[in-house]
Amino acid sequence: MVFVGYYFSRKNKNSEQFTKASGTIPGWAIGLSIYATFLSSNTFLGVPGKAFGGNWNAFVFSISMPLAAWVAAKYFVPFYRSTGEISAYTHLEHRFGAWARTYAVVCFLLTQLARMGSIFFGIALSLQALTGYSMQIIMLVMGIVIIIYTVMGGIEAVIWTEVVQAVIKTFGAFLILYLIVQGMPGGVSRIIDIGSSNGKFSLGTFAPDFTQASFWVILLYGFFINLNNFGMDQNYVQRYHTASSEKAASKSIWLCVWLYVPASLIFFVIGSSLFAYYQVHPELVETIKHQVAVERAGLGASAAQVTSLAATLKPEDYGDKIMPHFMVTKIPAGLVGLIVSAILSAAMSTISSGMNASATVFTVDIYKRYFKPEINEKQTLRLLHVATTIAGFAGLAAGIAMIGVKSILDIWWELSGIFAAGMLGLFLLGIISKQSKNHEALTATIIGVLVILWMTFSSSIPSQYEFLRSPLHKNMIIVIGTLTIFLVGLLFTKIRRKALVY
Repeated sequence: MVFVGYYFSRKNKNSEQFTKASGTIPGWAIGLSIYATFLSSNTFLGVPGKAFGGNWNAFVFSISMPLAAWVAAKYFVPFYRSTGEISAYTHLEHRFGAWARTYAVVCFLLTQLARMGSIFFGIALSLQALTGYSMQIIMLVMGIVIIIYTVMGGIEAVIWTEVVQAVIKTFGAFLILYLIVQGMPGGVSRIIDIGSSNGKFSLGTFAPDFTQASFWVILLYGFFINLNNFGMDQNYVQRYHTASSEKAASKSIWLCVWLYVPASLIFFVIGSSLFAYYQVHPELVETIKHQVAVERAGLGASAAQVTSLAATLKPEDYGDKIMPHFMVTKIPAGLVGLIVSAILSAAMSTISSGMNASATVFTVDIYKRYFKPEINEKQTLRLLHVATTIAGFAGLAAGIAMIGVKSILDIWWELSGIFAAGMLGLFLLGIISKQSKNHEALTATIIGVLVILWMTFSSSIPSQYEFLRSPLHKNMIIVIGTLTIFLVGLLFTKIRRKALVY
């Protein structure tokens, strides 16, 4: 990866090449790149862990992707290609003022921090089981490697390495599934029997219940978060500009969807297969539970305390440990190297993409906007390099802070929903309601942020004031937050227009 970064560094003589690759990337490569960004280590480790501890409820997220992709290909891609702006947030200033642009940028950077942190944590989780090194050391070494090739190679290096990584990680997934099935007494039929009897293939309840992770909650969450990904996330918007044409950019979105939906299903199958495998080998589960109990109990805990804690652990408490444990104990040495490279590829593609996008947004939307608008080309390229490095180390710090969380997928979904809700609602208000003005958008955003904060922290309200808590599942934060900003903005716009008539 470092060599690839060096190879493409010879082309990076200006900021446009670093951020847009001068618009020369073919659509199929961009599609594979977007697919690789979606298929992060959160998918590689978090999804099997989620399926092991629960069921296929989280797969509904993938089912929602085609509808969000249709909206993006029909409306968002033409919009961004017509503006010509490399940043996804520049147009918000044209619509509502500088505050809107800055607010969206802050939301995006916080989202990237959460994403990169969760992925760094995923790398460390798997490699710690394989190597025995501390999570902090693993994150630091991998972080430095990723920073070097991303700084040197720019967006072109990011995209072409992701093309290779997309192939490696997909092959790795099939290999893991093959090895599980091969080692399972009774094969596929036994896996299906155990999975069916334990409800492992359920998509969640279809009842209109928004207080738990029902089918409808995950479907709504998936649609809104994917709408944000395709429409507001700089990682993806920036790729639209690297395409040679609008048609190629739209095709790249659909290629991503048609690859990711079946690929994510494979990881749910892996999780359910691992559940069946460890049901047949319960003695292996006790080893994993003991490891988790030792980590949670801390260094000063006695053997009796560890044993007591291990007895209380449920499958969802150690689901993320299952894949690394299977790799260490059951996969032959030569093949485990290939699977490690697949996991690293899954992580590196998303982190490098997030670093490049974060640096672009900081340079265009913050530094040039507020500090030095007349910065020359040489200074811009240097600033992009520095900002990329800082973004990488910030993500690394976030990953270290996440050590000890129960589920990679849960923490990433929750944080992304919180940070993305505000900017998606503001974006939809700006692009759909042409009559909405600055003060209406600002008022709606303030109300929306208050709603998001209430839904996020209301669980901490004392029990005597329980009636003030949000009854909705936390995955509904992005849904309610987005709709609040959008609908309140429309309402105030309608009130103003009526007042003008009278």
